[in-house]
Amino acid sequence: MDNLAFIRDTMEAAGAFTAVSGWGMVAIGVLAIVVSAAASQQKTASGALNIWLALAVLSPSIMIWAMVRKARSARMPLLSGPGRKFVLSFSPPMAVGALLTFVLYRAGMMEIIPGVWLLLYGTAVVAGGAFSVKIVPVMGLCFMAAGVIALFTPPALSFWILGAAFGGLHIAFGIPIARRHGG
Repeated sequence: MDNLAFIRDTMEAAGAFTAVSGWGMVAIGVLAIVVSAAASQQKTASGALNIWLALAVLSPSIMIWAMVRKARSARMPLLSGPGRKFVLSFSPPMAVGALLTFVLYRAGMMEIIPGVWLLLYGTAVVAGGAFSVKIVPVMGLCFMAAGVIALFTPPALSFWILGAAFGGLHIAFGIPIARRHGG
């Protein structure tokens, strides 16, 4: 019995985290496009940032719900070996992003927040994606590229790049993930 438990644990740890929900990503992408339009109507960068922060709070809730739903329908544990590794790799860059958002806001450097968000979100996706299906790290690299573009374009465009990247990339990668990996 000990040997069987060891084999099961080893197989579980070596597997890929497939509970990433493509349809959850599509939902977040659509919301990002709506948020981008709403944020563009704000008269100040601070107003636009507040709308994006609302999505930053809502998005993880949507994705966690979608992942739990997908894991349950596949009858697989969400926080198995690969799932735990995904969370442990994904979380630190996201925490750094939250901290830097506060620091950059206080310093009055709101125009670089979208680039920093895209870079750190991309970093989180690449790191977590190392334990997921192959397309996930590719998506992370695309987010990182969008972050570089956002940092080196005129500040007036940075929130538009955030909307295009966060919305477009989630939709563009979410659909193939949903189709190839069961939702």
